[in-house]
Amino acid sequence: MFPVPAARRLIAIALCGWLAACTPQAAVLMSMLPAGTASVLMSHLERVEDTNRTKVAELEARGDWEGLLRLADENLAKDASITDWWMVAGYANTRLERHERAAECYGQVVRLEPDEPAGWHLLAQSYREMKQPQRAVAVLERALLVLRDSPVTHFMLGESYGDLGRFPAAAAAYRQALRVAPKFAQAWYRLGHAELQNGRVTEAEQAVRALEQLDPQLAAALARAVGARR
Repeated sequence: MFPVPAARRLIAIALCGWLAACTPQAAVLMSMLPAGTASVLMSHLERVEDTNRTKVAELEARGDWEGLLRLADENLAKDASITDWWMVAGYANTRLERHERAAECYGQVVRLEPDEPAGWHLLAQSYREMKQPQRAVAVLERALLVLRDSPVTHFMLGESYGDLGRFPAAAAAYRQALRVAPKFAQAWYRLGHAELQNGRVTEAEQAVRALEQLDPQLAAALARAVGARR
């Protein structure tokens, strides 16, 4: 597992919304992120005063997404340059399944802090939820110009190429993620499945062997998929 900067652990909170929707890609993304409750992570907002951090945590704990969105909007009306509030607004819209509006919020994060990985990743995931994987690919390719060797960015690019049925490109993206983070178990797992789609069973078996040392449960699941192709 590779570290996620504490400055934007809020990415984990937003992805909880997708995980709750039980989409496979959400489960994969969430599994990459640090453990902990959304309320605890939400308290790590850097430029939000203590009173508002408490309000954010309370609203999240109650599942009051409309209230959370109102709080974010009120603070953005005072100062629209504070990225943390755009993050909160994006998260609230995500939980309300307003993915187009969420994408607009994460787009503001990217505009204000282009070197912040979370904004790019959440923006791309919003487009995936909107069934617009080509736009997700475009976002992630732009992100790599800034983030360069981010394994999460390469991983998400692989997922987005997979959404498009471009499995050779997906496999290449997963391999790039593994070049930076060779112990990234989910990337090995998704690489194995991409290679099966490419008809490259030997390469998928190599992914199984790598996973046996990293995550035996994922290794077993991939091995079953390989066996089904024989």
